Amino acid sequence: MSERKKRGRKPKESLERIKREPIEVVDEDCQPLGVLARGMIHTSKLFHRSVHVFLFNSKGELYLQRRNPDREENPGLWSSSASGHLSPGEPLSIAAQRELKEELNLKVKLEEVIRVPPCAETNWECVTLFVGKSDKIPKPNPSEISEGRFFSIQELERLSGDSPEIFSPAFLYLWKLYREKISQIANP
Repeated sequence: MSERKKRGRKPKESLERIKREPIEVVDEDCQPLGVLARGMIHTSKLFHRSVHVFLFNSKGELYLQRRNPDREENPGLWSSSASGHLSPGEPLSIAAQRELKEELNLKVKLEEVIRVPPCAETNWECVTLFVGKSDKIPKPNPSEISEGRFFSIQELERLSGDSPEIFSPAFLYLWKLYREKISQIANP
């Protein structure tokens, strides 16, 4: 009898397999140039694309995941609700939904809010940030996430000021940009 995979979930992958994953290399304008192995892209600090998702509940709290200690990038750090690289040719919105399903086993309406050019804070990724709202209970994928929970904005602000080292640099940068964007919308 064959075991069926849950849709949207990946089996635990070896670090070597992850490093061989094909990812598009992009230029400074985030336009595709070609495809290389993920490990080579990261080692060479080449520009590539990713999506991040901020998932809020009806109380305005933000769900964060704590990455497993064995992850290649930002092991053991708190990070965006969901995030990941795009597969070659994959549309941004599809990638965001895929990552949300793979990492938290959720399907939620998402809205694109920010596009960020590649920089050191994002590990040379062209990041597109999506936001969603849901009171569904996330089910973190244990092969990627050691824990996850909703944080109040006040708690998040306090922790990011007092203990920034517990967060991934990309999350802190995106959180700063997101707060600035929300502030601009609230105070035009």
